[in-house]
Amino acid sequence: MLKRADILLMAFCTGLIVANIYYCQPLVILIAKDFKISESYAGHITYLTQIGYAVGLFLLVPLGDMLERKKQILTTTAIAIVSLLLAAISKNFILLQIASVFIGVTSIVPQLILPLAANLSNDEERGKNIGIIMSGLLVGILGSRAISGTVGDLLGWRAVFFMAAILCGLLMFLMAKRFPQSLPTFKGNYKALMHSMFGYIKTQPVLRETSIINFFAFAIIMAFWTTMVLFLANEPFKFQAYQIGLFGIAGAAGALAAPLVGKISGKGNPRKNLKIGFALQLASALLFYFTGSNLFVFILGVILIDIAQQAIHVTNQTRIYTLVPEARNRLNTIFMSVSFIGASCGSALGLWLWDKGGWALFCYGITGIVFINMLIYKFYGSKKF
Repeated sequence: MLKRADILLMAFCTGLIVANIYYCQPLVILIAKDFKISESYAGHITYLTQIGYAVGLFLLVPLGDMLERKKQILTTTAIAIVSLLLAAISKNFILLQIASVFIGVTSIVPQLILPLAANLSNDEERGKNIGIIMSGLLVGILGSRAISGTVGDLLGWRAVFFMAAILCGLLMFLMAKRFPQSLPTFKGNYKALMHSMFGYIKTQPVLRETSIINFFAFAIIMAFWTTMVLFLANEPFKFQAYQIGLFGIAGAAGALAAPLVGKISGKGNPRKNLKIGFALQLASALLFYFTGSNLFVFILGVILIDIAQQAIHVTNQTRIYTLVPEARNRLNTIFMSVSFIGASCGSALGLWLWDKGGWALFCYGITGIVFINMLIYKFYGSKKF
């Protein structure tokens, strides 16, 4: 059984490590100026980091069912420190892109912590505990943008990656001292481990549904956070990096929703929570479209889109953890790999929509994706598996 202090520590570590993936977003403008490239081209590091994260999820997270989790968490964090330092000293944009991929690959630690917490939680507390840790995750995602933008403007974009490396070093010490050991449940080899995942895709319809819906939900949220930087950096706002980063704080309202969503997801039919998420996504797209130069309307849209993301993601993650307890790392691998492939596709799509039709086309694009997800929801709801 996990104590509340254990859950809070896991949430703290989860938030600070996942932040590594998102530090780069408000820095795109500064990086473009430093390397004398276009802002859209500099934005490539956002989806390269997410691609790296998806690769790490697919290849490394399943090992949590095969290896001792604490040792894997510490080793992965150590490699993350090296990757962050490589980004900080990059002398050209190609090297920064390579470092970004490795930052993504090694930032999977939260997805090792979540199954660990799920395994050590009882059935009644599992949804609530996952929600608390997901709050830490969201605060890390959103807070990272505010910190990154501010530090980047004051000390330069390289200082952000140096700072992240130092934080990861401190977290290694905490995790080594406090995290419990967790013995593996899978006794086969790596090939058999990976092969078993495809069996779960075939036999678990809930896993298929949650993964596909999360793919599109992550595409929407990452398309927004990537394109938002360009929207706010241009007319009529012309904000600096630190000002853009501060908008991450507005989305922190979603973190407050996570424990509540997690608690609800542990009762009754949690699938109904997804409809709330879809409705909030549509409302946020509408607000973004009519933002104009009104920051209040825009900030309200930011709050709604992040609460929507939490409603969808926490609900789906809680659902998959009830399927096959002894294979939680592998189920989480499939679920989160598909989610972050969606995230990288969303970032690339957001940049493409911006180039082709600006903010208005972006709003049309994410609205269309919400309707696709609603059709998927209806399709799986009509099936009797």
